[in-house]
Amino acid sequence: MKKIGIITSGGDAPGMNACVRAIVKFCLNKNIVPVGFRDGYKGVIENDFCNLTFKDVNNIVQQGGTILGTYRSEEFKTVEGRQKAIANLTKNDIDAFICIGGDGTFTGASILSQEMNIPVIGIPGTIDNDIFGTDHTIGYDTALNTVVEAVDRIRDTAGSHKRIFFVEVMGRNAGFIALNSAIASGAESVLIPEEVTDIKEVANDLKRQNKGARSSIVIVAEGDDEGGAKEILSKIKPYMEGYSMRYSILGHIQRGGRPSAFDRMLATRMGAFAVESLLNGISNVMIGAKGDQLLTLSIHEATHNLAKPDMSKLEVLHNLRTSN
Repeated sequence: MKKIGIITSGGDAPGMNACVRAIVKFCLNKNIVPVGFRDGYKGVIENDFCNLTFKDVNNIVQQGGTILGTYRSEEFKTVEGRQKAIANLTKNDIDAFICIGGDGTFTGASILSQEMNIPVIGIPGTIDNDIFGTDHTIGYDTALNTVVEAVDRIRDTAGSHKRIFFVEVMGRNAGFIALNSAIASGAESVLIPEEVTDIKEVANDLKRQNKGARSSIVIVAEGDDEGGAKEILSKIKPYMEGYSMRYSILGHIQRGGRPSAFDRMLATRMGAFAVESLLNGISNVMIGAKGDQLLTLSIHEATHNLAKPDMSKLEVLHNLRTSN
């Protein structure tokens, strides 16, 4: 194996650079040329690449985002687009392919592997943590800490004005960030896609908990069935006359910033493990983490199963509610 192609694709996540760094350094120490394609599958289609060196990845372990850039390529979903990508990979003598991203990224890699017969490995990089087969995805821990810090700040304002705040967090159709940030920030309630939201019940619960309290925080996952924080506030308002309420949408602030120590270590270990797996003849798999152990599972299994948060944590939150 002489050349390994690398892309970061989909939404950026803190720790992607740490992962790229690990892949590049591991490759170079094994006399393999790491080839970085810019802007995900778009760069493969357009043959926009560079041979990465030690200098390129020095001092990037602490940087958020991705030095390779990322892009959601619609063209790659077409046969014509993939034919261009395959032609470029062949022309550049790419022997294997490592993609860092989420579910869509892995699906693209799996199709590419079938059509080109090239070994591929997926590394889960998404703040949503919604990838089956791994306890943690790269970027999730950092995003979770960012949300908790933001909610702590909002709580100061909410308490000063005796308000109820609905705070919307990312996570697409998965409630990992919402549920765990609600517990960590001491939120009074959480609304997630995995549980049907009853607006009237939420209102009554808030009234019970708000008696004598200076503030209440409700974490709302962006994929909740009743909508985001703005929509929830609008729907709940008729049941909450006399209460001061506001909403806050944290948005893309959750994706940026320096990766946490946990994400840096996870990304570094996964990057090195991916190259090692390829050298051992393992391919068409995703790298996952269970506890402190890294493992591999088929990309097909990762993309055809749904990751769900531990719903028993909802009971923990419910048991901490004020009941007076």
